[in-house]
Amino acid sequence: MKEIKNNKKKSLIKKIFVKISRFFGYEIIDQNNFEIPTLNKTLHEDINIIGSKSINLPLGEVKVTRPVRSLDIIIRTCTEVNMLTQSKKRIFEKEKVEYTLRSIRSILQSLNSSNQLKKIKIKLKVIDYNSKKENLDKIDKLFKSFNRSYDLINLDLSNFEDNIAKKNQKNQIVTSNQMSNMANIHQSLIEAKNSEDLIYFVEDDYIHNKDSLNEMVLTFERISSQINNDIFLCPTDYPYLYSKAESTQIFLGSNYHWRKVNETLCTFLTSKKMVDKHWSILKSMCELEHYPFEKPLHDIYEMELCISPIPSLAIHCTNVNSIFGLSPNINWKKLWDDNG
Repeated sequence: MKEIKNNKKKSLIKKIFVKISRFFGYEIIDQNNFEIPTLNKTLHEDINIIGSKSINLPLGEVKVTRPVRSLDIIIRTCTEVNMLTQSKKRIFEKEKVEYTLRSIRSILQSLNSSNQLKKIKIKLKVIDYNSKKENLDKIDKLFKSFNRSYDLINLDLSNFEDNIAKKNQKNQIVTSNQMSNMANIHQSLIEAKNSEDLIYFVEDDYIHNKDSLNEMVLTFERISSQINNDIFLCPTDYPYLYSKAESTQIFLGSNYHWRKVNETLCTFLTSKKMVDKHWSILKSMCELEHYPFEKPLHDIYEMELCISPIPSLAIHCTNVNSIFGLSPNINWKKLWDDNG
């Protein structure tokens, strides 16, 4: 009986200590069983608190001074064009609509798997160019299966083509496919003007891990708070990043390592603040086909921090030999199957 009383006394003292620690904003870690009683979680769970604190052991806590209020996901789709600038087949050699559907499904699965993102506003938009009604119906059915609302914008190329230079930076004729791509990017930038905070611009051939969006948003909060400035963030670890040895900087994100990069393709996450700040440079990507196409983005990355994850959070489903495609050291087949 005496030992039982002692245990009760210890338990009571522990509860009081936990309440006091929680009141003052401290976290307690029991390194014997990996419990965090102040959070009612274990170290194997997501222990960050969106908008408040980013916790990573053994480094401790980063106070979030740049909280995320909302996330707009703008998906650019075109189910009729297999490859924009190549005649090669994509990995798995399926019809383009299959990549579009798996890409959207992976985004929706990633949103649904995150308890953190339920605390902020989420808006989804699809900007589509020239897809058949049957494919648009498949996209609509997919959103409904996840109980997610979205806005569909049917791109009108005629609103933009007069503002697109008919010859590119290499003095070549700009193809109709590239013109529609540039118009779609322009429309997505216009939509971003109405966003409240973060915008994720994403093409319809990127398949995401379940933890991708959670990691991206929490990492944005953590690193933006640390450097006191908004950032650009790319979810993909591209193979071209390993084609040459160059110096970089390594950052600790929510659950991944991230590195500074100087180049990305046109799938990236940033804030409305950054879109407004670099509007003219971003819009130039929609008016002249640069060489490389994404050069305006690369110019921005000389002024602002852009990071990408190691390992990748999303794979770009291009040809298996493309240096702009499949991320290294990732089980591509499993990611493909998990989003089928």
